[in-house]
Amino acid sequence: MNERSVTFYRWDEMPKEQVTEMLDRRLITADRVMLAHVYIKKGAIVPRHSHENEQVSYILEGGLRFWIGEDEAQVIDVMAGEVLHIPSLIQHKAEALEDTLDVDIFSPPRQDWLDKTDDYLRQK
Repeated sequence: MNERSVTFYRWDEMPKEQVTEMLDRRLITADRVMLAHVYIKKGAIVPRHSHENEQVSYILEGGLRFWIGEDEAQVIDVMAGEVLHIPSLIQHKAEALEDTLDVDIFSPPRQDWLDKTDDYLRQK
């Protein structure tokens, strides 16, 4: 039988990865869920993409404009204190309306983020 234990984290002690000049992140990964602090500078664009992972985005500071769907027809502004749920495989794009701290929750964890193979995000 595997020994299970709890793990305690402090965000300020977690390594911060600079993904681009406009986006940094900190990751906490468990067996079936990933929690990320994503720091996005005003004007930064997260290109349209989709993933198998279910996503919940909770904006702590600032705001993001999301374009939903392959045609980007649905536009949703998510501001501090608001949450957006994005089901698996739904195409989406985002732009930071101001400097933003976004908490993203993914299930299962984003393997492409762990492997740093998230090329769509690392485009200049």
